[in-house]
Amino acid sequence: MIRIGILGASKIAPPALINPARLRDDCEIVAVAARDAARARAYAAENTVPDIADSYETLIARDDIDLIYNALPPHRHADLTIAALEAGKAVLCEKPFAMNAIEAARMTDAAQRTGRVLIEAFHYRFHPAFQRVFDIVRSGRLGTIRRVDAAFDVTIPYRPGELRHTLEVGGGALMDLGCYPVHWVRTLVGTEPEVVSATAHCDRPGVDTSMAAELRFPGGETGSIHTTMAPDTKFDAWIRVEGSLGQLEIKNPIHPHRGHMITTTIDGDNRTLTAPGQTTYDHQLAHVLDVLAGCTHALTGGRDAVGNMAAIDAIYRAAGLSPRGL
Repeated sequence: MIRIGILGASKIAPPALINPARLRDDCEIVAVAARDAARARAYAAENTVPDIADSYETLIARDDIDLIYNALPPHRHADLTIAALEAGKAVLCEKPFAMNAIEAARMTDAAQRTGRVLIEAFHYRFHPAFQRVFDIVRSGRLGTIRRVDAAFDVTIPYRPGELRHTLEVGGGALMDLGCYPVHWVRTLVGTEPEVVSATAHCDRPGVDTSMAAELRFPGGETGSIHTTMAPDTKFDAWIRVEGSLGQLEIKNPIHPHRGHMITTTIDGDNRTLTAPGQTTYDHQLAHVLDVLAGCTHALTGGRDAVGNMAAIDAIYRAAGLSPRGL
């Protein structure tokens, strides 16, 4: 039985972890910690979490927890994840992995030093839909990959205290939404990009409301990412892959369990398919537990997490902005 503690009274924890854990008999949610005990107590009651801790550090120190889910904003990812690893806990850390690549490297170094599992919560990566896309791209059916473009757009309205609009905690469209298309493109190409150019729009100093970037890879592949959280933006998420023999597009790779479509065009043959599965979060938890059981290797985290943050840092710099926390 894997016993889980949650850092943060977050909106993401119920769909991402609490609900999936209830469907399994090999793990259980033990406790939650928040900014203060009263907030943790209210959150635990609302989400039927058995116990609370009066601080993040107290939760990490408990000996009845095996896995820490770090659902806090990015500015608390590095310090608390490293503390949890050093306390002997495995960690599932929300995306984006850290404030910047320097922090990400410190986190992965701590995981290697302690021998503990550290996984980044890119939940889409564990769903059969993306795995199908990955398999098609890597199979050679599209020929030599020439270009990969990706986008994730959705409105995140500004309000005072909204984390995604707050620079100090790691806000910005690229950090919260754009980290996905950056990861999609990197994962499908399989190497690290050079940022050719980037353009940001900021409604408030330093906080990107939208971001677009052009990328180039060592093998000659090119790509792009686009993201926006601007007002009145309709939900849009897609990946397009161009190869020497054909093309592929997936619509809604972010939440394929809510409906998705994979379309391939190879030698003039158009095909549309889907890949049934549970929620991305169910697959994510199953993957984490399989890694802890030694049944498979982690698909996210480690050098991959550092590489994603390095690309995000480079995009910010190319757009004339500072990477978060630097």
